[in-house]
Amino acid sequence: MSGIGVEAGAQAARSRALAVLRVRGRALAVALLPAGTEVILLTGASTGRLVGPGWDAARWVVGVLAVLVLLAAAGIAVVVARARPAMSPTVPVPEGSAPDLYGMVRDLADRLDVPAPSAIALTPDCDSWLEDRAHSAHGPPPRPAPDEIAGPGRRRTPVAPVLVIGSPFLWWMRVGELRAVLAPVIAGTGPSAHPDIAAARRFVRGLDAAVAVASTGGRRPLTRGVCAALGWVARLLLRGCREHATQMERGVAAAAAERAQAVDYGLRIVAQEQVGLAYAGWDRLLTRVALPAWRMGRWPSRLDAGVVAALTELSRRDRLAEGFASRLGERPACDLLEEPGAVDEAASLLAARLFHGGPAESGPDWAPVDWQAYPEEVVDRTWRAEAARLHRVLDTLGVRPSPDPRAPGPGGPTLARVLDHLTATAEDGGWGAMDADAGTGAGAGAAGPGAAGSPAATGVVACGASGAGGNGAGADVGAVATGASGSASRPDQAAPGAQGAVAAGAPGAGTDGAGPEATGGPAPSASASGTDGAGTGPTDAPAAGPAASGAAGTAPGATGAPTPSPTASGTGPSDSQADDADGPAPTDAPAGPSTDLPAADSAPAAREPGPQLPFGEEEDPTTERSAALAAGLSAELAREEAAGVDASAAGRRSPVSAQWDEFACGLPLFPLQPQRTARELLADHVTAMVCCAAVDTAGAVPALDWLDGPSLLLGGERAADLAPKVLTLIEEGDPGPLRDWLAASGIRPEKPVRLV
Repeated sequence: MSGIGVEAGAQAARSRALAVLRVRGRALAVALLPAGTEVILLTGASTGRLVGPGWDAARWVVGVLAVLVLLAAAGIAVVVARARPAMSPTVPVPEGSAPDLYGMVRDLADRLDVPAPSAIALTPDCDSWLEDRAHSAHGPPPRPAPDEIAGPGRRRTPVAPVLVIGSPFLWWMRVGELRAVLAPVIAGTGPSAHPDIAAARRFVRGLDAAVAVASTGGRRPLTRGVCAALGWVARLLLRGCREHATQMERGVAAAAAERAQAVDYGLRIVAQEQVGLAYAGWDRLLTRVALPAWRMGRWPSRLDAGVVAALTELSRRDRLAEGFASRLGERPACDLLEEPGAVDEAASLLAARLFHGGPAESGPDWAPVDWQAYPEEVVDRTWRAEAARLHRVLDTLGVRPSPDPRAPGPGGPTLARVLDHLTATAEDGGWGAMDADAGTGAGAGAAGPGAAGSPAATGVVACGASGAGGNGAGADVGAVATGASGSASRPDQAAPGAQGAVAAGAPGAGTDGAGPEATGGPAPSASASGTDGAGTGPTDAPAAGPAASGAAGTAPGATGAPTPSPTASGTGPSDSQADDADGPAPTDAPAGPSTDLPAADSAPAAREPGPQLPFGEEEDPTTERSAALAAGLSAELAREEAAGVDASAAGRRSPVSAQWDEFACGLPLFPLQPQRTARELLADHVTAMVCCAAVDTAGAVPALDWLDGPSLLLGGERAADLAPKVLTLIEEGDPGPLRDWLAASGIRPEKPVRLV
């Protein structure tokens, strides 16, 4: 150990601490300046030197100012001294529950010749530090042993800080590695015991706590003004001592690192590698494994033990980590605890509170889950809950439950319903779009403007649909889907509003396009069939009245031969037969609004550019139906989350959760992932539906992958190639790769699945 290096770092820290205290002294001098001036004026009056009306007025003004400044300074000083400093949420570890751990820490402090930490606490993170909790608001500090030599008038030694250890370190590291990692941290108690450094730290923490007090909302106008002045003064003082406080802490850290060089220096290099590995495994475990459980109202009660399993799995997969598994034969640091299971459970609950914002204690809707029950309690329930939400949104959008009445269990929730709805057709301009001039796809006849498949029809229907069409769906989801669902080629695929009237308030609008007006009464043969396939050929009677021009998705006033549905059974007539059967088109078209839509044989109108996105962001490459369904899922999930927050807020707060009041306004303190986009939500829900169908029809089982989270086992092997096929369906509307995968895996999409 280099005594010169330690002394240099400690001396730099002390000089910076004195600079912080000088800022405090200047603030006190400014507060006493009016009072000192008033003393001078009063002294001059008593000696007869400063007399006269002007000096008398000055004495009154300065006296009042001095009283006000002293009162304000006293109030600020009281707030700074008594405000509760911020304290990191941790799990306390009493000495009785970890005597070996306390013994190791004290032995390490003796070797470093520094005071031992006053207590030990655990945090659900891969970090360790010293935290001063000597403030009276944090509870009475531990009483030191009586000193027989020190007299009653001797200056009291500052209470040593609390040692906070990352809980993943205790389970992944060995005892020697943990000792090497904690050596530089414990060495920091030496400089912390210096009176000047301790006083500077108390002053900075008091200013920070005063700013927090001044920022508290919900006050009366007068109180808000006082708090604003308090916050301004505290921030001004913090700006004045910020640089000095930063350099002071750097000096303390440099002195501690230099002092710790004498303890297990070679082992510390290896231990630092384990710190990085533990951090990677902990982050992976939280984002991939714990987060899905937290979203389902379950919190894994053995997160720290899961880190060991995750890193062991990583060492099995990655050749670079093969050497780390051999360390598991040594004694783990968690053996220093008397009850490692109870400590792990407390740290796991705290992790759920910090990273997800869950309740502070267990309850009916917030229960612990073991790793053995994770596949059934979390994976399977998550899949089925998301599949149920997906079908609820499909019901809201007006998608028919069973497109094939011959399928088993018609009307039940099936994967085929999702695939058929997301499959892009010629009308959507997706992967199956064909040239209208070739005589295939949506029809090659002389379809008038607004007929099925024309871009103009899609735009008109999207603009004319309001809410959720004529099926009485909720306005919130329907309004989001308006303009995004497009026109469909099948009755079961068309969204409400795409099968309704073109113009708002048009008579005869219906969700199926086959209402009374569309099937009876004479009418000109302008448009008897639409995009929903309601027309059955020339044998159908023409629609009556001008209402028929809007009931089947054809623009009013359009003329042309009827276009058969591309999904019809093949019995419908060709274009020439339809012309012969219906006869020549009448010259008098039904009265309707005049439009300037292009002719059917002209080039399709280009889509208008959408709103400009921020720089660096790209538009989600999804089809119109995927966008509508994703928007509905986002709205449904937002309602569920809002209902859950309201229910938890209405519940009774227990004494255990009362200590979290200061953190409740900002929970989760450390969110793991940003909010999922609508496209990601749709991909997760479609994947969940596929997994439910695999479990119910192909004998697959849910499983837990320590590195990737919930997974699907088909024939004992993990299905890792499902995500690209789901994205192809969502982004391009192409179900081919996914259907091929389902067929190869023996999954039957037409069979109903069990939902929650």
